[in-house]
Amino acid sequence: MARTLGGFRAALWVGWIALGVAGLGYARLKGIPNWAALPILAAFLIEYPFYLVAGFAAMRERLGGPALPAFLVVSATLPYLAAAPAIDFRWMALAQLAALALALGLWYRVLPVSALTDLGFLALVASVYLFKFFDPIYPQVFKIRLSFLGHLTLIHLGVLVLTLERRIHETGYGFWPGWRDWRSGVVNYLYFLPVGAALALGLHVVHPGAGAPLWLAPAIFFGMLWTVVLSEEFLFRGVLQEWLEEWTCPRWAALALASLAFGAVHLWFRGFPNWRWALLTAALGWFCGRARNQAGDIRAGMVTHALAIATWMGFFAR
Repeated sequence: MARTLGGFRAALWVGWIALGVAGLGYARLKGIPNWAALPILAAFLIEYPFYLVAGFAAMRERLGGPALPAFLVVSATLPYLAAAPAIDFRWMALAQLAALALALGLWYRVLPVSALTDLGFLALVASVYLFKFFDPIYPQVFKIRLSFLGHLTLIHLGVLVLTLERRIHETGYGFWPGWRDWRSGVVNYLYFLPVGAALALGLHVVHPGAGAPLWLAPAIFFGMLWTVVLSEEFLFRGVLQEWLEEWTCPRWAALALASLAFGAVHLWFRGFPNWRWALLTAALGWFCGRARNQAGDIRAGMVTHALAIATWMGFFAR
């Protein structure tokens, strides 16, 4: 526990310093005035420890118990209150954030655990993201998409509820892959590469062209690994695929169904119905799930997933 607490504190301070420096540097570069930059930066700095604690199992366990729903409401609303001076503050938006946190936090306290309620929980989380629940709550400020702050909130809410209330099996949710995860993740990425390239080019999803500069590749990889990829691998491979296996599905069938579900949520990517992108992401989901099966946790699939995104953003025109 002491080492876990020390690791959490170290990650907290390093993250706060990095976010602070990056945020102030970005605001200066883009000419964003302090009246907007400082509240937005404060909102991200407040969200960061809530997001971070979900990835430290021993620290996360301290939050379990009767007070968890209240904690979730506080964690969902504090970043919004911090950002208030820079956005069009609305009491209704604050109430919507609190209602979302309560709905998630009380889900398994009000409803019995079953396949139906489990799927309903995942559907609620997915609908919040797909139907842009956070866009009117966190409007753009100086071309900064503040809705991403809401997405971070949604991730930590979902993880805390599923791990502390639903008590799902350990998924390996965390920020740093182990050696076995790296090995399995890279191997499955290499297997996916020819399949993904053939699908992407054959379906005209992308075409070769100038992407992000090569020097940005590490930032893209780790930025995706610790945010979008972490949440998607947790929900689809760590939760849904595991539940499908529990519901008497053979392992290969659970992998296939979870991959199809992963593709289906990407039908909304750049305009519904984007079936080409859904097919491509379903194929990626298969290899991410395969990596998870081989390594025993989602961090292997995270490596496969993040490498695929970094390749797409670096070598293909979008």
